[in-house]
Amino acid sequence: MKVLLVEDYKPLRDSVSRAVREMGWAIDAAEDGEEGLWFAENHRYDVVVLDLMLPKLSGLEILEKIRAGGNQSGVLILTARDGVDDRIKGLDAGADDYLVKPFFLGELISRLKALVRRTYEQQDPTIKIGDLVIDTSACQVKRAGVAVELTAREYALLEYLARRAGQVVSRSLIWDHVYESYGEANSNVVDVYVGYLRKKLHLPDLPPIIHTRRGLGYVLKEETPS
Repeated sequence: MKVLLVEDYKPLRDSVSRAVREMGWAIDAAEDGEEGLWFAENHRYDVVVLDLMLPKLSGLEILEKIRAGGNQSGVLILTARDGVDDRIKGLDAGADDYLVKPFFLGELISRLKALVRRTYEQQDPTIKIGDLVIDTSACQVKRAGVAVELTAREYALLEYLARRAGQVVSRSLIWDHVYESYGEANSNVVDVYVGYLRKKLHLPDLPPIIHTRRGLGYVLKEETPS
């Protein structure tokens, strides 16, 4: 999953970014409203976390602009403004959630996970695809009852494919959602990490579950490859 954080207070920006990366998710972080709007309009995000009081452009202005442009990313407002009127304005402008500072980092992460489940219409935190079981709350994976140890990046890639199970996902789309918005999208890093996943998930006597669609991308599906 990929998150955009727009927050001008650097210590908070750094701590949230670190916590998101520890889950295996990618995050782009902007320090002012203009930079945040640029990121939101030029990249794909599963969740956008917005402070309201930002330099150059307010969080509310960013929210109104991206919603007017058809951006359907989940949006969580993270702000010190705790008045009822502020909450109403934020939610009416298109925010999906509202969290007041100070807050517990664990609660923010749980809210981000809930927004992702809502975005993909998957309310159960456990994703099951055949004998593959992914507990998105604990970031744990099992295949045929056997625990599979994954790195944070491998887990992020697997979760992204699992949320689109049965769909062919292009390399560029994987890059947009799983990796941060720096570097070249034509890198073979996606293929390398898919290879790592296959080595760990394609256990002896079990059919492959990640399949290549030549020229198109990858699909996570319980099937015997043709």
